[in-house]
Amino acid sequence: MAKVPAAAVAASGLVGGFAVARWSKKRPLGGVVLAAAGAAAARQWQQGAGRKTAVGLSAAYVAAFAGAHPLAKKVGAWPAVFGVAGGVALASWVLVDRRG
Repeated sequence: MAKVPAAAVAASGLVGGFAVARWSKKRPLGGVVLAAAGAAAARQWQQGAGRKTAVGLSAAYVAAFAGAHPLAKKVGAWPAVFGVAGGVALASWVLVDRRG
């Protein structure tokens, strides 16, 4: 069975967490999705590139979540979420996924 790239897991967590929070109108439920995908991606990052890279990418994941909020005021909610998700996915692909 093929492994889902960590880049896809991380991007899906950011987009999926926002979508669940928005459509369910329950922000904590979106947070559960965000956290679960972030933990899964972090595990893959550590296995693929080590602890330091995993910590750095996890910090980028959290920063992307936080940064999407002020960015949304300038460009809109969905463009902000897709933008930060793409940034984290690109970093994950460059640092972890393309290696293996």
